[in-house]
Amino acid sequence: MLVYFVPFFIALIVAYALTPSVKKLAIKVGAVDRPNARKVHTHVIPRLGGLAIYIGFLAGVLYSMPMNHEMLGLLLGCTAIVCVGIWDDICNIPAKVKLVGQILSAAIPVVFGIQIEWLTNPFGDLIILPEVVAIPLTIFWIIGFTNTVNLIDGLDGLAAGVSFIASISMFLMAVSMNQYLPAMIIISMAGAALGFLQYNFNPAKIFMGDTGSMLLGYTMAVTAVLGLVKTAATIALVVPVIALGLPILDTLFAIIRRKMSGVPIFTPDKGHLHHRLLALGMSQKQAVLIMYCVSIVLGIVAIFVANVNYKTGILTVAVVLAVIIYSAKRIGILHKTTNSTHKD
Repeated sequence: MLVYFVPFFIALIVAYALTPSVKKLAIKVGAVDRPNARKVHTHVIPRLGGLAIYIGFLAGVLYSMPMNHEMLGLLLGCTAIVCVGIWDDICNIPAKVKLVGQILSAAIPVVFGIQIEWLTNPFGDLIILPEVVAIPLTIFWIIGFTNTVNLIDGLDGLAAGVSFIASISMFLMAVSMNQYLPAMIIISMAGAALGFLQYNFNPAKIFMGDTGSMLLGYTMAVTAVLGLVKTAATIALVVPVIALGLPILDTLFAIIRRKMSGVPIFTPDKGHLHHRLLALGMSQKQAVLIMYCVSIVLGIVAIFVANVNYKTGILTVAVVLAVIIYSAKRIGILHKTTNSTHKD
């Protein structure tokens, strides 16, 4: 295990050391987040922090691992998604343009052979996917995770902390399955996220912006596919889904809530988990810490599911999901929205 501490601490130290300089750069180029009626913060805050995460991640990976075909595909894809994020953080590009950038970025690792080529069913049977299915499925998977982390970036330190917890869960799973390459990649990202978190926790001095949130989701998605390629075990895809269950379920609940209210699913509201916790009188810090705890529980569940038979795993996930749905109803996440003029 000691070999994994090197990329972790390199990424952490580099991200931590570079964030103040990135903050100055963000202010200089106008990459700032201004307060308005839908945002929690009350003053202008730089939002290009994901650049420090990216450089820290690169430092950890490049120092600890030799370059190969798969690594090249991953790093080129990460660079592409970071470029899209920087463009958006500075210029606020239209959603359609950003989606095109995400699709092109997601296609890069596919070109380098990192794709979902097979799955296993609960009985252990291997299902080979034709390329006409494998390629769009992989791109959809990567884009889905890229935007999942992006959507949870609503409170100081929330996206960085949840991503760190999910990355550690994925790392432990990869190590248990002897997946050296995915483990090295994801532990480097965990270190970079933690290094940045020192400046991003409430009260935040800098936001990661789309540069950071998209990079975190993108890297976890591609690493999961890489783990699948290495082991042909579908659990490599299941673990990140459970570990990132908080933002995934929050997004699903938002869709259900808006459908119940008869409004378009993309109509913003203030029914997300962090909004509800703040509405209950919690501070930002308290709400984030509670969401960290939920993410830790989900991370433990993910690791447990990865090491038990499928029946026990399905039962465990079902019980946890039932508890989450019950809790969501209790605090109003699934209630019909009464004011659709607020934005996320």
